[in-house]
Amino acid sequence: MAVKVAINGFGRIGRLAYRAMVEQGLVGNEVEVVAVGDLVPADNLAYLLKYDSTQGAFKGEVTHKDDETLVVDGAEIKVVKAPSPAELPWKELGV
Repeated sequence: MAVKVAINGFGRIGRLAYRAMVEQGLVGNEVEVVAVGDLVPADNLAYLLKYDSTQGAFKGEVTHKDDETLVVDGAEIKVVKAPSPAELPWKELGV
C-alpha cells in the first residue's frame, strides 16, 4: 500500500521533489501524491511541471481537469488553496 503524501507549495522545490519521486519510481508504487497546496490554478501548475526551463520537459503526460485538479500520467492530484498552512485539509485527504 502506497503512503499518501501532499506537497505544500508546488513552486520550483515542490515540483523538483515531485519529479524526483517520479524518476525514482516511487509515485504509483510506494508513494501516492494526493494533493498539492498552492494558490496557483491547476492549469498553470501543469504547464510549470511539464515545461521546466532548467530541468527540461517532464517525460510523463501532464494536464489539468479543472482549476483544482492536476492530472499526471492519469493520476489526479487535488490542488488545495489556503493562505495559511494550518487551513490545508490534509486530514480530510488522508495525509
